[in-house]
Amino acid sequence: MGDPGPLGKFGDYGGRFVPESLVGACREVEEAFREAWSDPQFRGSLATLLSVHVGRPTPLTPAWRLSAELGINLLLKREDLTHTGSHKINNALGQALLAARMGRTRLLAETGAGQHGVATATAAALLGLKATVFIGERDAQRQALNVFRMRVLGAEVVEVTTGSRTLKDATSEAMRQWVGALEDAYYCVGSVVGPYPYPWMVRELQRVIGEEARGQCAGELSTGVPDYVVACVGGGSNAAGTFAGFVDTGAQLIGVEADGGAGASRGRLGVLHGFRSLFLQDDDGQITEAESIAAGLDYPGVGPEHAYLRDLGRARYVTVTDTEVVDAALRLARTEGILPALESAHAVAWVIRAAEAGELPPGATVLLTLSGRGDKDTTTLMELL
Repeated sequence: MGDPGPLGKFGDYGGRFVPESLVGACREVEEAFREAWSDPQFRGSLATLLSVHVGRPTPLTPAWRLSAELGINLLLKREDLTHTGSHKINNALGQALLAARMGRTRLLAETGAGQHGVATATAAALLGLKATVFIGERDAQRQALNVFRMRVLGAEVVEVTTGSRTLKDATSEAMRQWVGALEDAYYCVGSVVGPYPYPWMVRELQRVIGEEARGQCAGELSTGVPDYVVACVGGGSNAAGTFAGFVDTGAQLIGVEADGGAGASRGRLGVLHGFRSLFLQDDDGQITEAESIAAGLDYPGVGPEHAYLRDLGRARYVTVTDTEVVDAALRLARTEGILPALESAHAVAWVIRAAEAGELPPGATVLLTLSGRGDKDTTTLMELL
């Protein structure tokens, strides 16, 4: 998982498929990030903020009771314990610092589950920037708590009423707004999607998850690395960051998608939101709507690097159903006292299913990135239980 080079390509995927008006803006972001990422002062400032503001490093928590029930050794990388409650803050802070370095005064962002919106609003408030967050109307209803949090933090929240009124449409609207505000606005993309350099840049900013976990596993496990590394995948930023720490090891990498939003598992080659990857499409090549109980996984495609890892056979992508997800969230809550975000519960659901079906060997060591906490999903769970 290295540098995709000047074309931003991961095999046949990635690239920069944007209107001419955005080509220069994307190149400017790429040049600024390359310069910043090689600047010890920038890296040091980010590391300090991740420590004193976010609370890194996040712990590696043994899931003792659930492990005993499943006959495996399950370790949880606790991104749910970061300030704002998810991995999204790692990326948002890095991009906000970059925006300030570039002289931009306003952040634009899309959000589905609301966690990237909250993280962007948080980073903007911390650095004295303005923020506008686009969220689909349907997601805004499901994630009312996070919408309120964004507004309390000072962000303008725009509810998108077109299309499916979910993450795809919020992303489209954010990109449209960026075209008309290039002089003062910076588009803070929330996942490993979008035109180059965003998939690579976001992965690099989330790499901290995998690198921390690699070091923690080295200290905890006699083998040094786990047998399996598991994370949920929508666009795929928490998985990309986690996998980056283990791609050069013998660990099996497993990305878990929503059954109704499985870009890596069921997608076909296409272009959306400025990049080429695997997307859910009909026979005419039109993008079809994704469906998931988790708003953050309600996206019809997957980041280009995930598509490439799938083709290489280095990572495997699987799906779980909404019912399995709810059951997994409850089981983790009742065995470990941890209520995960429904996005993260996808990864938990696959581990439970695989262990109980014998797909995971008895005694296998599994590292699972718990990408977010479940406070935001309590309304959804209350309606179901």
